[in-house]
Amino acid sequence: MVLTEAPPPAGTTSSSGKALNGAAQYQTVLQEKTLCLVLTGSWRSHDAALPTLSDKELSAAGATMISCDTSGITDWDTGLVAFLWDVRRGCDAARVRFDMAALPHPMQQLLDLLPEQTAPVIPARRTRTPFLEKIGIRAEAVLAEIGIVAGLAGRTTLAGYRSLFRKGGLRSSDLLSDLFNAGPSALLIVGVVNFLVGAILAFVGAVQLQKFAAGIYVASLVGIATVREMAAVMTAIIMAGRTGGAYAARISTMQGNEEIDALKVFGISVSSYLILPAVLSLVVTMPFLYLYGCLIGMLGGYVVAISMLDITSLGYFHQTVIAFGISQFFFGFIKSIVFGAFIGLTSCRIGLKAGRSAADVGIAATRAVVIGIVGVIALDAIFAVIANSVGI
Repeated sequence: MVLTEAPPPAGTTSSSGKALNGAAQYQTVLQEKTLCLVLTGSWRSHDAALPTLSDKELSAAGATMISCDTSGITDWDTGLVAFLWDVRRGCDAARVRFDMAALPHPMQQLLDLLPEQTAPVIPARRTRTPFLEKIGIRAEAVLAEIGIVAGLAGRTTLAGYRSLFRKGGLRSSDLLSDLFNAGPSALLIVGVVNFLVGAILAFVGAVQLQKFAAGIYVASLVGIATVREMAAVMTAIIMAGRTGGAYAARISTMQGNEEIDALKVFGISVSSYLILPAVLSLVVTMPFLYLYGCLIGMLGGYVVAISMLDITSLGYFHQTVIAFGISQFFFGFIKSIVFGAFIGLTSCRIGLKAGRSAADVGIAATRAVVIGIVGVIALDAIFAVIANSVGI
């Protein structure tokens, strides 16, 4: 008979091989080609690092069968079952018989539930989607999202119609708060940006038109560009970054705090309570911000033209008035309303479909700003084609 002792974890055994504090350990006893594992101590998975039977010990014993003596175990849980499962798998690999007859019946039942060997890890095969299929998937997702936003617009319009007859959930305090945030609070940034844009247009135009002694036409250039395109587009881009991102962050925060779920439980329409004030505030304030941006943009062009060119104030304003008609203002007015509705609806939609974590709030705000800016430019391109078709 050969008696060997497995090295227990550091600090768990004394010099005599006795377990300290009942720590788990095992001894191997070889007798007539049978290797007996004498298990002692507490075999609990959370107590300490449990010992393991190495393949070298198993092969060096030269046994044809392995059995276990569990009479010295004081306590055990799945940590012991995992050890015995490793022993059984090692026996299968070494073609050694593992005898479970001496094990208590609960241990045998747990071991029978485990597979004979671990399932092989099959690496996931990365399939490459064809390029045209990717385009189709993206196009389908975009069309589905457009349909969702259109449905949201329909529900919001219906909620606005009901609010006219005091049958909706629109609160005047929410509407007034959103109107102030989207209107008077944005005057400074809208004015600064449009003033600088008008000044840049006048500077670029003056540099080129002076070569042909046509500096007076800087007023026409600034006026037409501001009224027709720049005031509406720049104001919409500002509102997409300032107000649209705020709407998306606010609604996504409510989504994370389960406030929107609470509104649905109480039967309160989200379209009337949240989306309608946001969209209506932008639809109402955007035309006035557009007109304000037109005036400030032409003022910026006037400052640069007067300082760089030899023209009078009266001549500049006269050339500005005759450069475009009222139809240009009307066209920009319609564009600003469409831009406002688009920014409000897309921002609210992005906030409603956001996740519930803190990181999702930032992601929703970023998406609202990006989609708002890109969408405004795309809509402006569509309006440019329409204007060219109708001769405006």
